Amino acid sequence: MATLVEPQRPPEVEPLDRRRMNLVFITILVGLLLAALDQTIVSTALPTIVGDLGGAGHLSWVVSSYLLADTIATVLAGKFGDQFGRKLLFQVSAAVFVVASALCGLAQGMSWLIGWRAVQGFAAGCLMVTATAVIADIIPLRERGKYQGALGAVFGVTTVLGPLLGGLLTDHLSWRWVFYINLPVGLAVIVLAAFTMPSIRPGGRPSIDYLGIVFVSLGAAGLTLALSWGGVEYPWTSSTIVLMFVGSLVSLAVFVFVEHRAVEPVLPLRLFTSSVFDVCVVLAFIVGFAMLGSMTFLPTYLQYVKGSSATESGLQTLPMVLGLLTMSLISGTVVGRTGRYKVFPVVGSAVMAVGLYLLSRLGVDTPYWQMALGMLVLGIGIGSSMQVLTIVVQSTARYADLGVATSGVTFFRTLGSSFGAAVFGTVFANVLNNRLPAAVAASPGVDPAAVSTPTALHAYPADQIAPIVAAYAHAVHVVFLAAVPVPLVALVLAIFLKEVPLRGTAQSTAADVGEGFSMPEGSDARQQLQLAIARLLQRKGRSHLPLVRQRSGAGFGPSDSWVVGQVYLRSRLDRPATIEEISRRFHLPAAVLEPAFAGAAQRGYVSEADGELRLTRLGQDEMDKVVRALRAWLAEELADWGADDALLSAALGDLATRFVEQAPELTPGPIGALTSGRAQ
Repeated sequence: MATLVEPQRPPEVEPLDRRRMNLVFITILVGLLLAALDQTIVSTALPTIVGDLGGAGHLSWVVSSYLLADTIATVLAGKFGDQFGRKLLFQVSAAVFVVASALCGLAQGMSWLIGWRAVQGFAAGCLMVTATAVIADIIPLRERGKYQGALGAVFGVTTVLGPLLGGLLTDHLSWRWVFYINLPVGLAVIVLAAFTMPSIRPGGRPSIDYLGIVFVSLGAAGLTLALSWGGVEYPWTSSTIVLMFVGSLVSLAVFVFVEHRAVEPVLPLRLFTSSVFDVCVVLAFIVGFAMLGSMTFLPTYLQYVKGSSATESGLQTLPMVLGLLTMSLISGTVVGRTGRYKVFPVVGSAVMAVGLYLLSRLGVDTPYWQMALGMLVLGIGIGSSMQVLTIVVQSTARYADLGVATSGVTFFRTLGSSFGAAVFGTVFANVLNNRLPAAVAASPGVDPAAVSTPTALHAYPADQIAPIVAAYAHAVHVVFLAAVPVPLVALVLAIFLKEVPLRGTAQSTAADVGEGFSMPEGSDARQQLQLAIARLLQRKGRSHLPLVRQRSGAGFGPSDSWVVGQVYLRSRLDRPATIEEISRRFHLPAAVLEPAFAGAAQRGYVSEADGELRLTRLGQDEMDKVVRALRAWLAEELADWGADDALLSAALGDLATRFVEQAPELTPGPIGALTSGRAQ
């Protein structure tokens, strides 16, 4: 039986006013935008990069190396943030991202570019996970849902913006500016973080499963590399490829052995005892496989076969992205209203297979409308499947496994993306290597060096390069045709997906497109709980919290309840409570608050000694009633989480205590709307 670890006490954060809170959020948002954008910005620049640096067989690794390193980083980042502090990790990650971007832009060979893309991906993974952790630290619980939703929406925006921006920079400046654009923005993020981000005291020294991380990384990277090199760099039966497959499988076997004994495993094996989790992670893998694989090679078809510019290819792939975003919203809304989700991965897998088949029909003379239809169908299929997977897993996981189960789905989707790019790239390179030499020979007068660059190739008359264009079209045809069986496997698995009742908190997040894009998050169950409660409060806080206070049986009025709440919270956090400190917290003159504190003292709720406020026994008893009532309300709303679980009960008690200061509806301020409205 797995050992359950008591949730860590949240790190202590200095109080922030509204202005600084928003500045920190903007800093985090821009840092997250950088990291998310670089997943897709290179797709339209890849043909030009290959033409400049050579190494067409390594094309997919420009994407895969970033995604693999990003996947590994998301496992480590939460632990590193707890150990060394979030601010330091955020700044170091941004600095490494800037340096890696500069060195990617300076690359003179494909190996150099791939290596620094991996460094860039690792820094990006740390940025993304740290961003969500900082939001959990600085944003009041009652407002966190909308802030977290804004972070999630960044991933949807970058899916559209990435290929377009990459194309514009490639056409009007150079492909190197796809990376150089990160430098001024990244430096601005570092400076902003230095001046705006609070120093967040680490919550302890967590146990880090280094062995698990090493062996799962070796296994995943080895398999991806073997699939990428097979038939391109080395024959499939060569000792190099065979040994890479064997070594990868041995690494994964050791990973399983290590996870059985780890104190806090990267991916607890008990998760795989749930058939729902098993099916969801495989479906997430396939969704990532289809999405990034197709997004990487559609611009290749458009530029090499149709002669589109990098910018045009970015615009022309929009039907897939629009289909994906639209269907994610529709499926999320339907699931949120009905609680029924199984139909979406089943239908989505079938539609994905149809979309890939339609794209496999692309040829030299295929009209754009036909291609757009295929992309739209594929996007609808992906959007149908990706939205519900995280929600389903969160509805079936125990509280102790909530964080690792959520991050597990994200892990497999990102892993699928890197595999998709690698496998699509291997098929493309194998077919092209077989066809291209004969096509070049059949195109007299064409410089063989021009074949690898779309712009140089289409500078020749169309009839002169027809055999070469046909070779590229055939390679893309085989790539998409070979991918068709993958969603068919997903279809079979989706049929066996159990339909369990969704938790109320999970249903309420279903329409959040950020959930569909599975923004990388840490594996901390406490953060997942806080996010669920934040969304609950968005829906019910304003109407239900005043009732909670009334049902508590506490005898004090609004003014006294607020005063007692402020002193109570500071006593729980071991912070001195003075009128001056509290007035600074709410940006009010001390003289404005003094009558309220004097009245509470007169009625026996607080006392003052040497300028420091303390609760009397009466004040402590009255506030305990409010906290118990709030904890009972949260437990009732989260009853489908198993709120009688000891770990969850402890976490709810801590949250109920800390929430006192964050809820004007629960403890109304002494001067009515003014204090209540500014309590954040």
